[in-house]
Amino acid sequence: MKAIVSRDNPTFKNLRDLARDVRRQRDEARTLIEGPHLVTACLDQGLLPDLLAVSESVAALPEITALLHRLSGVQTLCLRDALFREISELATPVGILARIAIPVAPDGLPAGDCLLLDAVQDAGNVGTLLRTAAAAGVHDVLLGSGCAGAWTPRVLRAAQGAHFGLRIREQVDLADFLEAYPGISVATVAREGIALYTLDLATPTAWIFGNEGAGLAPELIAAATRRTTIPLAAGSESLNVAAAAAICLFEMRRQRSARTM
Repeated sequence: MKAIVSRDNPTFKNLRDLARDVRRQRDEARTLIEGPHLVTACLDQGLLPDLLAVSESVAALPEITALLHRLSGVQTLCLRDALFREISELATPVGILARIAIPVAPDGLPAGDCLLLDAVQDAGNVGTLLRTAAAAGVHDVLLGSGCAGAWTPRVLRAAQGAHFGLRIREQVDLADFLEAYPGISVATVAREGIALYTLDLATPTAWIFGNEGAGLAPELIAAATRRTTIPLAAGSESLNVAAAAAICLFEMRRQRSARTM
């Protein structure tokens, strides 16, 4: 294990830049995952980091040494705690992170169920949406322009490992995709849509969710084959986008489960 003690070390600088700069992540097609849970989730899906870094104060802990054993062939650095804190975005760093290549989605666009995100800017919402999609069995997620970067550290933490079971595409022209999509497409709108629970969701469905404040772009609403609204209690105006997606995706799952009983 190589010790890193200087901020001038080029590998340390690279890790710090990847933690802070979305453009750097996209240019290098690499990102950082932090914490034993995310590193384990990555390994369990067969993805191997190209670099591992631990802070000196946790290097001998059993949970960390077990991961080091699983990653025995990966270059490993031991950073002074102060240097590790400069890379970590956590208030209390857990002391282990890995650099990974960002997985590339297969060629061709999905024809099955998928989740489309239009300018969803909050990293916590994007991460929760990815986690919800994975839990609902929706494996394709397409992010349009204006969304928070799917592979940023904050989104990765919010998704809790869901990334590694999904096919994620960023900077997608969502309107073009909808023109070619063979299934039904459902635009979620705050009002004047078909009540969610009356929709027939038996066939492949592209769900479209929009910006936290502005909602969906008008051209995407127009391109969708359906518009739906979640019925709310009197006096309630709207739901958080991640909560709305959970309701919709699990209503689809409920309908399909009911048909097989």
